[in-house]
Amino acid sequence: MYFSATTSFTAGIVLAAISVAVLKKVKKPSQIYFACIPIIFCVQQISEGFLWLALTKPYFAPLQQVSTYTFLFFAQVVWPLWIPFASLKLKKEEENVLFQWVLVVIGLSVALYLGYCLINYPVEAKIIGRHISYLQGYPIVFSSYGDLLYIIATVAPPLFSEIKKMWILSITIIISYIITTILYVDYIVSVWCFFSSIISISVLIVMNEIKNPSKKHSKYYSRYYCDDHNKSPSI
Repeated sequence: MYFSATTSFTAGIVLAAISVAVLKKVKKPSQIYFACIPIIFCVQQISEGFLWLALTKPYFAPLQQVSTYTFLFFAQVVWPLWIPFASLKLKKEEENVLFQWVLVVIGLSVALYLGYCLINYPVEAKIIGRHISYLQGYPIVFSSYGDLLYIIATVAPPLFSEIKKMWILSITIIISYIITTILYVDYIVSVWCFFSSIISISVLIVMNEIKNPSKKHSKYYSRYYCDDHNKSPSI
């Protein structure tokens, strides 16, 4: 697959369309965090589009640093915290959410650590072959633990949700990660995030399930997500 500024901007446009479709299904404030996942991916892809321009066209060179740090901020700081928190906000009030809070704490720890590294260690983006490679001078000693905790924070939360199709989000993240590590091992940060379009479609599927639950789960959703009077989600 050939990656370029055009590819990143096209992905951003697709994600913008998905974002609009997802936001139209929001009926309760607690759903906004989850529904904003495609929007964040959209900003992230557009920032990498400008990074491609900065790395290939001298006129856009001044944008290189800001676009590099913007992309990595979303990829390494936002996601490990946002996904567990967004999943937590979809939980019903009466449910034991201790485990979900543990995942939020794990995500926060990863976000703080990677945020610290992003600020204090050298970071550089280069085009190698047909991909952007992010060269980061982070401490190697913690890299394995950080990668494991990052995966736990982003994959585990949807797997422990009562929402019928929430597991699709985890599966798409896992599959995209496996494909990236096998085919694009030197460009994991960039290419994995490119698969955000597929991941965002799973968000649309989940939001559609919340808005129009299957008969088997209709009583659950009407009780915990909808108002008894008009059957629309209460605030």
